[in-house]
Amino acid sequence: MSEAEDGELRALQAALAAEHAAVYGYGVVGARIGEKRRTEARAAYDAHRARRDALGREVRALGAVPVAAAAGYALPFPVGDPATAVRLAAELEDRVAGVYSDLVRAAGGGRRNLAAAALREAAVRAVRWRGRSVAFPGLAERAGAEAVPVTPSA
Repeated sequence: MSEAEDGELRALQAALAAEHAAVYGYGVVGARIGEKRRTEARAAYDAHRARRDALGREVRALGAVPVAAAAGYALPFPVGDPATAVRLAAELEDRVAGVYSDLVRAAGGGRRNLAAAALREAAVRAVRWRGRSVAFPGLAERAGAEAVPVTPSA
């Protein structure tokens, strides 16, 4: 495997890991979100599941074993009401956008196009959840923003 292919595979695996975390996180969001935004949360959950499955296929197409989901994930803050559920949803989208920005840089051709589409979708969902946009979606974490990634817990 060339260095470029190895970098693309690492970026694919990172995006897959982020999608696993997003699916988990949206389970928490769905349990706490208000009725008014439940449909929006369900649509985001379904979108992340579809992206997760597609990324798994891409990793297998490169001859690798897709990274598995963790048994659980530590949330960046307690989520006990609709307001914190909305905040978590925006956080999840920011995190996913960050890894897709890395995949855009690492991938070529069709995978780059898929990564760019996923980055755009995450950025749009983040704006909907947050109610405002950021200058460079997916790069907030690198700029020292308050974003805290959802990480696996033991």
